[in-house]
Parts: sequence; C-alpha cells; structure tokens
Amino acid sequence: MALFEEKFPEIERYLEDNASAEPDILKRLRKETFQKTTQPHMISGYLQGRFLSILSHILNPKNVLEIGTFTGYATLSMAEGLAEDGKIYTLDKNEDLAYLPQKYFDESEYSAQIEFILGDAKEEIKKLDVTFDLVFIDADKENYAAYIELIKPKLRKGGVVLIDNVLWYGKVIEENPKDKSTQQIKLVNKIVTEDPDFENVILPLRDGVHLIRKK
Repeated sequence: MALFEEKFPEIERYLEDNASAEPDILKRLRKETFQKTTQPHMISGYLQGRFLSILSHILNPKNVLEIGTFTGYATLSMAEGLAEDGKIYTLDKNEDLAYLPQKYFDESEYSAQIEFILGDAKEEIKKLDVTFDLVFIDADKENYAAYIELIKPKLRKGGVVLIDNVLWYGKVIEENPKDKSTQQIKLVNKIVTEDPDFENVILPLRDGVHLIRKK
C-alpha cells in the first residue's frame, strides 16, 4: 500500500470520489490484478491512472516509453492521450505475468499502438531508435539511476519523465538507509535535482511521483 493511502484512507476515498470516472476496461483490469497477482499494490491504480491520462492528454505524445509494465494499468491510462499516430513501448521482464497485460492490450482500442517488449529494460532501451515525448519509470528501484542515464539522450527537449515510488514509504528521509532500493531512489532524486538539463518537482501522489521536464 502506498504511503498516502496507508495514512489517510478517508482522504484517498474522497479524492477518488472527486476524480474523473475510471474507464470500464481499467476497472476490470484492476479487479483481475487483485485476484490473480501476489503483489497487487504494485498497480498504478485509480488516482495515478487519471493523473497519467490527463498528463498524456496535455502532452498528446507521439512516442511514450514505459519501464515496468506489471499488468498494464498505467500503459492503458497513458494510451488515452496518445497522438493519432502515437505509440507506447512498454518494457517488462516478467514472462509469467505477461498474459495479463497482453489480454487487456489486445482488448483495448489502443491495441495497435502498444508494443509490449519482454526483456531486460537496460538492454531493450538501447535497441530503441526513438525520441520520446513521455517516459514513465516504475520498475526495479535498484536500476532507477541507470534508467535515467539511458533515457535522457532519447528524450526530446520539453519531454517529460515520471518516476514512481520516489518517497518509498517515507524511507527517503532516513539519513543513512541500509537497503539498496532506498539508497538508489535517493540517488536518482539527487541526480535529477542537480542536473541542469532538468526542471523537476516531487508530487506526494501515492508513494511519490517525480515529475521531470527536459529543458
């Protein structure tokens, strides 16, 4: 469960009650994620999904990169704002779970615009000769800094990057964290903040979303 949801469940419900309606396909995907996966809390969920959809509509991106597909909720949320000839490249390494996002991708109206790639994201990113308008990183925290380094030259000027879980249950305020995930999240937050090519702000949405724009 995300930090915000855990501490303020009543506020979370209020926010959902006062947000745009969740599309039916996402309702069904969310339900099946909780029924069939062992870590359903990894799903982006209602509020974050609506945030991703609105941001995608604002940007109207032609090329989107998602690092960490899980069950495809964020993928389909961002697909809502794609340009007419736009495309999402979504990367994941979990072959056992791939059937679930693929099922909903095939069913959605955006099926022809989604390229689902199974493999090591660090290697697959190198193969993509694409300039991205929007990038969403929600994968293994130990490689967050590596992902930023890989995607920066592929991000257009004015392009946007979102990094999920950057508050990491509040552990990022620990002065000397012992676990590697917290260390790497703190590192990537520092890298982004100190990079003169980026402007950024961390939003306290769920477990923290780092919103970054390339100057």
